[in-house]
Amino acid sequence: HSERRAILGEDDRFIGKKVRCALGSSLIPILCVGETLEQRENGQEFEIIRAQLRDCLRGVSTVEAGKLVIAYEPIWAIGTGETATPEIAQKTHAFIRSILTELFDSKAANAIKILYGGSMKPDNAEALLSKDDVDGGLIGGASLNHKSFAEIIKIAGKLSN
Repeated sequence: HSERRAILGEDDRFIGKKVRCALGSSLIPILCVGETLEQRENGQEFEIIRAQLRDCLRGVSTVEAGKLVIAYEPIWAIGTGETATPEIAQKTHAFIRSILTELFDSKAANAIKILYGGSMKPDNAEALLSKDDVDGGLIGGASLNHKSFAEIIKIAGKLSN
């Protein structure tokens, strides 16, 4: 999570070690990537995400890649109530998948689940989850309210049928 990067100073290389350790221990790592508001406003979001993916996934094999989960976690949306539009989420998720294709191959990239992790709520879940490259949600604050969480699950279930 971005909080660990900011508060504990975990850089991409350290996170990469954690990803490889998790994979080596038969765990399923969820690698969170995303940009700050300043980086987005400066048009750097794709440069930042590309660097995060390359550094965090260095040394991961194509076989191991199929065991990964990636979460697009726009830092500017965490705890702010702000959410990426479905179009921004789709564009960013498609970009992430293109980088995964470069790092591994298209089969591995398509097998990796890419979740949206930036303030998904019942009122935006359907629009976000209906996008082609948004494979699910990494639910934060909405999971603290059982009614909200259950509604997101219901929406996701409806879309997966």
